[in-house]
Amino acid sequence: MRAQPVENSVYVGDSELRRFMEQALESLGVPEEDARISADVLLEADLRGIDTHGIGRLSIYVGRLKAGTQAPSSAIEVVEEGPGTALVDGGGGMGHVVSTKVMDEIVIGKARENGIAGVAVRNSSHFGFAGYYPLMAAEQGMIGMAFTNARPSICPTFGTEPMLGTNPIAFGAPSDMEFPFLFDAATSIIQRGTVELFERIERPLPEGLVVGPSGEPLTDPASILQGMLEDRAALLPLGGRGEETGGHKGYGLAIMVEILSAALQNGPYLKQVTGVGMGHFLLAMDVTRFVPLDLFRSVTGNILRDLANSRKEPGRERIYVPGEKEHITRQQRLRTGVPLPSGLVKRLEAMANDLGIRRLEG
Repeated sequence: MRAQPVENSVYVGDSELRRFMEQALESLGVPEEDARISADVLLEADLRGIDTHGIGRLSIYVGRLKAGTQAPSSAIEVVEEGPGTALVDGGGGMGHVVSTKVMDEIVIGKARENGIAGVAVRNSSHFGFAGYYPLMAAEQGMIGMAFTNARPSICPTFGTEPMLGTNPIAFGAPSDMEFPFLFDAATSIIQRGTVELFERIERPLPEGLVVGPSGEPLTDPASILQGMLEDRAALLPLGGRGEETGGHKGYGLAIMVEILSAALQNGPYLKQVTGVGMGHFLLAMDVTRFVPLDLFRSVTGNILRDLANSRKEPGRERIYVPGEKEHITRQQRLRTGVPLPSGLVKRLEAMANDLGIRRLEG
């Protein structure tokens, strides 16, 4: 679910967004390279239209760094290791940095040597939009997957208490189209970031997405965000309420991600999870261990084209495949800039004044 840019949005170029985020993080002690990596993950989210995970979340990381609950440096340590596996400690650092370096230096490297690699990460933090890491593998001609647990926000089927995080599943694969296949979705109908986005643009959420303690529908974003902290609001799992529309499937997928993210590294789970100390699981597969890469790209592309060319419902001009809308949005926003709600721009101006850095220039 995406909220469209509001009418009074300010359009800011990608280089200016990157500059602002890097300076903000560096001003709080984040090393230059780490600030660049973190800014890149956030910027890619904004460029792809995933506004829930872009610069709008910068204030969260800034707040944690100022409070000392988030380490500015990411002291990555390999705790256990095998030919195609590893357990990595992120040192309580920036999740974007930890996950990028682990995917690049360990997961993809081991997959190239052994055909497949899976790495559990502990003692990390929020790593941005999950699809960033499978895209790294796809760029190297590999299949990539990423999972992470998160602060409690999803209720179990037949429950109303927030127990599971939005626990995303991300899967990327190379294709012969202009973009790789990328599926990246929370295991709830919407994610916490969507609530934050609707709060920023001052719009109510539709009913059927969030419930209160007695199962009543909740729509006020600010109240929901506070309610999730106080066990008074819970996001519904994919499929919605009950079993009739498949809510138990989203619930089960969220548990699967929790197991991969916590049990494999003996880390916090369910209500033990906070914004820091989180766990991830990253995986890569070298497709050339199965078939030639060009053949894989071609078959994957044929699958996507056949789907896009299938019969459309009345009134629809086009069928999209996962990763396509984000690719189109990225091309557009590289030309026009990223639309930021005026309320967010004001918050970023206040942040700039507080940190002593140059304000955003539209």
